Amino acid sequence: MLMVWKPHVTVAAVIERNGRFLLVEETTDNGLMFNQPAGHLEPGEDLIAAVMREVREETAWHFEPEFVVAVQLWRRNPDSPSFLRFCFTGSVHSHEPQQKLDDDIIATHWLSRDDIAARTGRLRSPLVLQTVDDYSKGQRHPLSLLHSFLDIA
Repeated sequence: MLMVWKPHVTVAAVIERNGRFLLVEETTDNGLMFNQPAGHLEPGEDLIAAVMREVREETAWHFEPEFVVAVQLWRRNPDSPSFLRFCFTGSVHSHEPQQKLDDDIIATHWLSRDDIAARTGRLRSPLVLQTVDDYSKGQRHPLSLLHSFLDIA
C-alpha cells in the first residue's frame, strides 16, 4: 500500500517593533521553548485568516499581515513529521492583555535578535532565528502571491 506524504501546514508571524521581535514562550514535549506566534492551518481557513487567528490566540494582539517573509519546508529528522510553514510579517495593534492565551503559552516576550540567538537551544525550531534573519535582510514578498480557492468547483 502506497502511503501519501502529507506535511503539516503551519503559519507563523515575524512581528518587529523598535528592534525587538514578539515571541511566545510555550510548553512543549521538550520543555519550555520560544517560538514566533504560530500554529496549524484549520479546515476551511485560508493562510491569512490562520496567521491572524494564531497571533491573537497566542499573544492577545491583533495582527495585520503585510508581507510573506518565507515559505519553508522543515523536518527535524527522517523520523519526524514535515512542516510546510508560511511565515508572514506585519504590524500589531489593539492589545487585549485581559484575554486568556492558548493553554500552552506561558508568556509573551519582545526580544532583540541577539536575545533570540542567545536562546538557540530553547527555540522551537531553527526556523525561528532563520526567519528573523530573513526578515532583517529585507526579505518580503507581496501577499498577492497567495490565492485561496476554497469551496469552488
